[in-house]
Amino acid sequence: MTTTEQDANRWKALTVALVAGFMTLLDVSIVNVALPSIRADLHLSAGGLQWVLSGYALTFGLLLVPAGRFGDARGRRTVFIVGLAAFTLASAAAGLATSSLWLVVARLVQGAAAGVVNPQVSGLIQQLFRPAERARPFGLLGATIGISTAVGPLLGGLLIQVFGAETGWRWIFFINIPIGAAAIALGWKWIPARRAGRRERESLDPVGVLLLGLGVLLVLLPLVQERAWQGQAKWLLLVAGLAVLAVFLAWERRYDRRGTPLIELRLFRVRSYGLGALIGLLYFAGFTTIFFIYTLYLQSGLGYSALQAGVAITPFALGSAAAAAAGGRIVNRYGRPLVAVGLALVVTGLGGTVLALDLVRGAGGGWAAALPLLVAGIGSGLVISPNQTLTLAEVPVERAGSAGAVLQTGQRIGTAVGIAVVGAVFFNRLAATGNDWSSALRTALLVTIGLVLVALAAAVADVLAARRNGHRAPRRDGEPAGRPPSGDVAGTFRSR
Repeated sequence: MTTTEQDANRWKALTVALVAGFMTLLDVSIVNVALPSIRADLHLSAGGLQWVLSGYALTFGLLLVPAGRFGDARGRRTVFIVGLAAFTLASAAAGLATSSLWLVVARLVQGAAAGVVNPQVSGLIQQLFRPAERARPFGLLGATIGISTAVGPLLGGLLIQVFGAETGWRWIFFINIPIGAAAIALGWKWIPARRAGRRERESLDPVGVLLLGLGVLLVLLPLVQERAWQGQAKWLLLVAGLAVLAVFLAWERRYDRRGTPLIELRLFRVRSYGLGALIGLLYFAGFTTIFFIYTLYLQSGLGYSALQAGVAITPFALGSAAAAAAGGRIVNRYGRPLVAVGLALVVTGLGGTVLALDLVRGAGGGWAAALPLLVAGIGSGLVISPNQTLTLAEVPVERAGSAGAVLQTGQRIGTAVGIAVVGAVFFNRLAATGNDWSSALRTALLVTIGLVLVALAAAVADVLAARRNGHRAPRRDGEPAGRPPSGDVAGTFRSR
């Protein structure tokens, strides 16, 4: 095969991986606008609806790191195909659901399959592209993340509008079937198979898998069920989860002396990775709550239809898509300061959204907020994609899947924390003001802005530390992003 053919095939493989990633991430947000239809058709309780939403996020977060490690060790193509096949079948099952239990189980399987697929996407970018080439594909991945989250309400609203309230919700799942089938066939054709080697004999650290899975489950469960489970006893699960994660860290340090652990804790010694993971966790705590509370406000507070609510969110999606593509091209030149600029724009855009909704009350408020939401979307595109590129820039290829999975697990935990905290503020304010939706949204958005400001502080601290140490972002396009490694990063992970 010629070099030109190899280059064409890797972009084809990336396209398939991004389509699969888009589909799995879309199902995080597309269900929101369909909840009234699902509740009416299947007679779901409030707890059942909560599990339709949170069950997906829960199993998604559980499988990310083990699946990433398995793909690193046994080959990403097979893991990708198996996960995508399970996701497609679970989507079909969800669309055919005739009871609440059926739908909830299908969503749990969907989320688990999404957790298997997604680490392979970032791992494939590390595998197929050299460090100097990764900015563009990571830019496309960032655009995929941003668009899939933001466009979900619009696409869901369109499907409900076309197919009707009674059956439209089923098509938000059925639409995955032809796309998934095509991606399976093309992925098998274009994604390179695993090369035989030493890593196929590595242990997969089963004790580490069990400890991490239990710890993440105990941490996420009270967060995703914060509204459904009354009382304070649920937070004991969070304490127990943190304790299990502490045991997991101790086990990983011990296991590292005689094998390859599930998570390379030495990754966090590299500042680009440690700071990037922290920024990702904090930003996703604020980022995804925007759609959660704003969609509720538009539909329940202003009386928008599902389609109108989706259209009102679209400026954010458009800004995010355009900025992510541009950010992927220029991140090598500007490094972490680009992420700081993006976070500042998000804060500015969300502040402008609060102001627009205060100035224009009633149904016109959603349209008045279009411009500030566009600004926030542009900022988001300059955060997600460049931060992903910078965070994984110094990670060895053979650890790419698990390193990317740890990053995504942090994002999923951040999302759960953000929705729990901001959601609690939103609904408590709503109850305290006698269903004043504008006041509840304003208060919740201010909390969201606070979360993004903390992420901005972390990014600025990294920029200032880099300047004090005399490190500068590369200035030549095509040069690896970020700062020179502190120490021999490659040597840190060199085969023992």
